[in-house]
Amino acid sequence: MTTTLNRPAAGAPAASKTAPTFRQRLNVFDVKASPYLYIAPFFLLFGLVGLFPLGYTFVVSLFDWHLLKGQGEFVGLRNFVEVLQDRFFWNSLFNTVSIFLLSTIPQLVVATGIAAVLDQNLRAKTFWRMSILLPYIVTPVAVAMIFANMFGEQYGLINNILASMGIDRIMWMNETLPSHIAIATMVNWRWTGYNALILLAAMQAVPRDIYESAAIDGAGPFRRFFSITLPSIRPTMIFVVITATIGGLQIFTEPKLYDPRSAGGTARQFQTTVLYLWEMAFQRQNFGKAATIAWLLFLIIVLFGIVNWLISRRIATTGDAPANRRLRRAGLTTTRSGK
Repeated sequence: MTTTLNRPAAGAPAASKTAPTFRQRLNVFDVKASPYLYIAPFFLLFGLVGLFPLGYTFVVSLFDWHLLKGQGEFVGLRNFVEVLQDRFFWNSLFNTVSIFLLSTIPQLVVATGIAAVLDQNLRAKTFWRMSILLPYIVTPVAVAMIFANMFGEQYGLINNILASMGIDRIMWMNETLPSHIAIATMVNWRWTGYNALILLAAMQAVPRDIYESAAIDGAGPFRRFFSITLPSIRPTMIFVVITATIGGLQIFTEPKLYDPRSAGGTARQFQTTVLYLWEMAFQRQNFGKAATIAWLLFLIIVLFGIVNWLISRRIATTGDAPANRRLRRAGLTTTRSGK
């Protein structure tokens, strides 16, 4: 009744809303705009050094562009057609994929094993964990010099050991598969420890009580590794696989330094796609075709990345159900054992 009596009469003007002060408007602007301002420098820098060179490379690929003479006539997609009909391009692509497979697969397997060992309760664990990173900080030039001497065909360490065992010398530089194995060994030696540390960080995040519950249930070390560790670090494993794929398809330093006198061997037996791009740009001085090779390599890397992501995602989706069942079982076991 009181409320009815105090209600303002119909048609009376509503009370005016207090206008926000300058400080309040400044606070609202800060809350809404600050996140965009914080991340803007990255996108500005990415657009400057990432997107602009990518677009400008495509423009160059549409012209007959010489290194010294500069821009020539517009040729459209003719450079793409000629590069796709070039047997040296396909040879470089075969070499790239071969070295990529020989380096990435053993590298990830060994890195996972090393990370699993380092995840145990070792003495001086910091020393061991830092030690495996030492190959990563060695310069690629030093790595190439060491391994070029080890894989030397006449006086190399490995051929001398094989000769002392009565085995014929291997032409590590002049034959296709041995040269790929030698270059892949350089890549593995340098990057295995780096990937092992990333996987170790993921393994350290797995709750220890799950391992304890599985051990109480009688699961051995190998069973715990395949049933708990690998399913738990699957997102990190996908990240490592994709980054290793991108790096493996862009390999340049190791094959270039393995034989600095040539652009991938006397018969192009270990010439990668980036090495062929370098030869096209700075030896043949054909910037138009070099830009075309760069764009084709970019599309191939994107294709490999998508296929890799789809396969990894499918494996992750397929493996989630059994992994979750195992984790739930381990959690229930903990509850039972805690009673």
